[in-house]
Amino acid sequence: MIRMIDLILAKRHGKEHSQDDIKFLIDGIMDNTIPDYQLSSWLMSVCWQGLSNKETSWLTDSMSKSGETLDLSEIADLVGDKHSTGGVGDKTTLVFVPLMQAAGIPMAKLSGRGLGHTGGTIDKLEAIPGFNTQLTKEEFIAQIKKIGMAIAGQTKELAPADGKIYALRDVTGTVESIPLIASSVMSKKLAAGANLIILDVKCGKAAFMDTLDKAENLARQMVEIGKALKKVVIATVTDMEQPLGLAVGHTTECIEAFETLKGRGPEDLRELCMELGAVALVKAKKAENKEKAMRMLSDFMNNGIALEKCKELISAQGGNAKVVDDYGLMPQAKHKFALYSPYQKAVWISHLDGKTIAEGCKMMGAGRSKKEDKINLGVGVILKGKIGTKIEKGEPVAEVWADSREQFERVQEKILSAFSFEENEVETPNLIKATVS
Repeated sequence: MIRMIDLILAKRHGKEHSQDDIKFLIDGIMDNTIPDYQLSSWLMSVCWQGLSNKETSWLTDSMSKSGETLDLSEIADLVGDKHSTGGVGDKTTLVFVPLMQAAGIPMAKLSGRGLGHTGGTIDKLEAIPGFNTQLTKEEFIAQIKKIGMAIAGQTKELAPADGKIYALRDVTGTVESIPLIASSVMSKKLAAGANLIILDVKCGKAAFMDTLDKAENLARQMVEIGKALKKVVIATVTDMEQPLGLAVGHTTECIEAFETLKGRGPEDLRELCMELGAVALVKAKKAENKEKAMRMLSDFMNNGIALEKCKELISAQGGNAKVVDDYGLMPQAKHKFALYSPYQKAVWISHLDGKTIAEGCKMMGAGRSKKEDKINLGVGVILKGKIGTKIEKGEPVAEVWADSREQFERVQEKILSAFSFEENEVETPNLIKATVS
């Protein structure tokens, strides 16, 4: 007979659990026979001793089956889902989903809301008038069958054991455990039914994984889980020292995503979508090699097909597709203020702290501290340059979208503090740090 105290002691001494042990653990979490104090003790033991690849895979599989699961097997042999571990200015989904569908890969994208500096993907999408992010399971699957893509909010019914574990991790100092992070992310992806899982693991001060070693370790763990559970998983480690793209906010980020689909977006956002997409197309055998995949994706951007797919997605979910060409249909702050560097000469941006930019946006209402907080979709920041950009004398470093001058004055010092400057030329850092597949 398995007892929870035995699992705690075994893990505390670095011993490996069996698959039956893990099943007992998840069953006990779901039927409330394992009290929080024992689960907390086990989580701390895992934080210190870790989990093997086998243990992590068993934990992921059990959590993914702890509630409702989606069956997408009727749609196609491979159905994609892209996940980011979180960052500032990350509007990739709104570009990536229609781009992948244009290339012939159905996309079943379940996203979350943000709790912190800025909102999540679902919050951004709600800047589009009428866009319905709360699809039922049946509506979600039906839409993918009809137009090959859908983006919707995650439900509590998917991998509920993970939700219970995370609630305790958040208050017991065990969030940082890489096996627990990997199993949390992957359990929800597996429950959502996709079998081509494309992961963007962020690395830097504005990301949860603050070092390249940690980010690569997390990427490898999630790929290993996919391998063990016979799912195609690709993980790319990307820079999140500074924001992705130039826009931070909600309406601001939607606009930047649409501009990217029109071929006018920032280079790093386009590069990320192309990199993730090219690796996925090769894995899905839609392209012979990465170079051909890149050309294919570039064509879909340049000829407007990806943009038309985006309009189709918006319309299918009740949104006003005219927003793609008329940005005034989205909520916008009442004022736009220029923010200047403190130097009366030309300087180069030598560092840009994405987390600080996000904190400035949160001060204007772009993020939430509690789940029930209402987000201000119209405020935000448009950067005029990033690391490696030369700012000429008299040029602004950013444009702040604020509802009043008082609001701008409250945040301008915070936002400006995110920038560091040098008089000599500074190199642009690489966006793509590593790829694991």
